[in-house]
Amino acid sequence: MLALMKGLWREERGQGMTEYGLILALLVIGVIAVLVVMGPNLVAKFQNVSDNLK
Repeated sequence: MLALMKGLWREERGQGMTEYGLILALLVIGVIAVLVVMGPNLVAKFQNVSDNLK
């Protein structure tokens, strides 16, 4: 049983997928933060363009 636990501890096959998941989560958080900060400005710009097209 101890040998099985040591083998599982050293296993690294799923490690890469976890790292990709963490990187993806960090990117999503960054995009959400940028949209929250710049959101009102973008809405105003698109509204201005829409008003000028009418």
